[in-house]
Amino acid sequence: MRAAAERIAEKLRSAGHEAYFVGGCVRDILLGARPKDFDVVTSARPAEVAELFDDTREVGKIFGVMLVVEGGFSIEVTTYRTEWGYSDGRRPDGVEFSDAEHDVMRRDFTVNGLLLDPATDKVIDRVGGEADLRARVIRTIGEPADRFGEDALRLLRAVRFAAGLGFEIEPRTRAALEGLAHTVSRVSAERVRDELALTLTGGGSARGVRLMAETGLLEVILPEVAAMRGVEQPQEFHPEGDVFEHTLLMLEHMDRSSRERIEVTFPFALAALLHDVGKPVTQTRTDRIRFNEHAPRGAEIAGAVCRRLRMSARQVALVVELVGDHMRFTMVKRMREAKLRRFFRRESFPLHLELHRLDCVASHGKLEGYDFCRSGYAQILEDERNRPPEPLITGRDLLEMGYAQGPVIGGILEAVEDARLEGEVSTSQEAREFVRKRLPPDGADGRGDRGD
Repeated sequence: MRAAAERIAEKLRSAGHEAYFVGGCVRDILLGARPKDFDVVTSARPAEVAELFDDTREVGKIFGVMLVVEGGFSIEVTTYRTEWGYSDGRRPDGVEFSDAEHDVMRRDFTVNGLLLDPATDKVIDRVGGEADLRARVIRTIGEPADRFGEDALRLLRAVRFAAGLGFEIEPRTRAALEGLAHTVSRVSAERVRDELALTLTGGGSARGVRLMAETGLLEVILPEVAAMRGVEQPQEFHPEGDVFEHTLLMLEHMDRSSRERIEVTFPFALAALLHDVGKPVTQTRTDRIRFNEHAPRGAEIAGAVCRRLRMSARQVALVVELVGDHMRFTMVKRMREAKLRRFFRRESFPLHLELHRLDCVASHGKLEGYDFCRSGYAQILEDERNRPPEPLITGRDLLEMGYAQGPVIGGILEAVEDARLEGEVSTSQEAREFVRKRLPPDGADGRGDRGD
């Protein structure tokens, strides 16, 4: 990707234009990290960029932004510009093509305002970004209130960069952030969602959520999570502290070790954040502190949060499932074999298992249930590799045996599958005998006694 971006910059320079790497890629290079993408800033106007390259796409012509496809990579090429007026708190009212100095001054934070000449590796720093990288601080370019007023999403970006990079937020920048935290409510749900996703999956999730809580942002974007602060838990099960501290500890363990086991996606990280979101509304104090039915209540709340963030239906369903079933592991050793195996056979089971592990290591530390399920899951995978590819009995078979068309067919097939999972039947003949013996079609409606 870097080679592709270098070729683009070289071609722009050969045509008489200035061209530099800019933004996060420069920051990451200077920190010794691997950039996720490369952006090029240039004196060339969009029309000139389009003339120079064979494969370009306009993604924001009024802002001078073009995508240039080179070597299979899409590289963002942006014309120097200056901006003014942000009446909607997101987009500038006016844009004018400018020069490199004015272009960096419109950017958000000093560590993102550095230019790098890819031909010489020389850094051009007009905003003090190199010093802030060395000091490990996040500081706005210019007046903090002005930068945050231009786009309130920068409030969340400040937290994300501080958390992900392990930096501190410079005092004046932090003071402005805290004073303007309420304005993040003006940001669209989709942009909040995308920024939250980057924070939760970027390696500094626990610190990011804590910073959001400390600065007032959490109360605005996720009041349900903010409500977990100070909610006491029984000491014998949760020596680590209240619900909020337990959740942050889970996120710390997720960042530290979950990627060795699963792909840490936004839905999974959000489920970890929301897994106990039902506790504040279900807390009771009787013989001890209890949170009866907090998992199903939490699933309802998590679903509402996901829909508010405009997540896809599939993502919503996964988060709700993970939150709603996270207490199921307390019952695994008492489950019937078929029910347990059905749980193990879920496509999402590895995520359930990892969420349970995080829940344990962030509280009492007991992993007996986790080890039991991990072993059982491994056996299921082995059985799946060896089991017959075809069902032992089909709906057509049941119709031929005299059963009436209808919902009962599905119930019988499920009963047969349960019997197979529990080792009662293993062949088609045994399945037919099982059905005839236990579920005969002898009722007046032809459905027979299903043993309900």
